[in-house]
Amino acid sequence: MNTKFDPAITEQLQTKFGRQKASTLLAYLDLVLVRNEHINLTAVRDRNEALVKHVLDSLAIVDLPEYKEAQTIIDVGTGAGFPGALLAIVSPEKEFTLLDSTLKRLRVIDEFAQTLNINNLKTVHARAEEISRKPEYKEAFDICVSRAVANLEKLSGWCLPFVRKGGCFIAYKGENYEEELQQAAKVLKKNKARLSYVESYKDIPEEISGHVLLIISK
Repeated sequence: MNTKFDPAITEQLQTKFGRQKASTLLAYLDLVLVRNEHINLTAVRDRNEALVKHVLDSLAIVDLPEYKEAQTIIDVGTGAGFPGALLAIVSPEKEFTLLDSTLKRLRVIDEFAQTLNINNLKTVHARAEEISRKPEYKEAFDICVSRAVANLEKLSGWCLPFVRKGGCFIAYKGENYEEELQQAAKVLKKNKARLSYVESYKDIPEEISGHVLLIISK
């Protein structure tokens, strides 16, 4: 087990996901931080800050009933693979599609996935608003997730077309989500979607306190 990270959080990951998955999570983050010295993958460079802001934040979704029931998941604006690659590690029974418009980041994810034997993800280089119209992607997923840095109005327009009827879009958001929800109302209605509930983070470090998950059902 990687000893360079906060032992308390490492133990927390081991308890929840088992030693092997916890080890792979830390190995993935380690690869990201090392490669980050040569290609911009994350603005967070401190190891333990990245452990909280990327790993714990990405995995906040795993106890949601919608996530547990889902089989196919698309991550829009995956960046360095947060949350998609980390979710793929802890949920090998699910299928993940990681979408981003920056090819060099996706190539890095492919490399890391091969190195760590993460076999349940594929990367797609495209713009969400264009590819979501294609038959093989339109309403093809149980869940769409996104931690992309965009307002909910834009994100909903990009993400909801990927979601099948009865599925949901889950957005990782901060404390100002209520204003974003108001601005996104027309887009949600256009896509026949509505906010089901807001899930607040529980028992988490101060760095991500105030973060919420918006579960938007279609």
